[in-house]
Amino acid sequence: MPVSGHQALCEAPRSESIGGLDVLANPALIVEVLSLGTEAYDRGDKFTHYKSIESFAEYLLIAQHRPHATHYVKNADATYATWSYEELNGLDQTLRLATLDCALTLTDVYQDVEFPPTNVPPLERR
Repeated sequence: MPVSGHQALCEAPRSESIGGLDVLANPALIVEVLSLGTEAYDRGDKFTHYKSIESFAEYLLIAQHRPHATHYVKNADATYATWSYEELNGLDQTLRLATLDCALTLTDVYQDVEFPPTNVPPLERR
């Protein structure tokens, strides 16, 4: 399941017109592929806005330049909305999507993706 751009999942799609565009009003899962120019916004103000959507329960952020994902899940049993998250690093990592009741590996997410070479040495322990 290669991911590009952004995707959303909901039960019965309901849209509204905002600024002349039809926008999905009830997503349960939103997937964002991060870019250097929008990553801070996607993790900050955009995520804060998404949290105001009652049906929104899961957020998956996919890095472009390396096999890495950040996965947020709304804790349904909390008195007020709290979110848990996990960081996945490496193609061997498996992600459990609660809204889809399925698991997928980062190998699946990054199918056919070639990463740029990195010249950054690993962190050294002192």
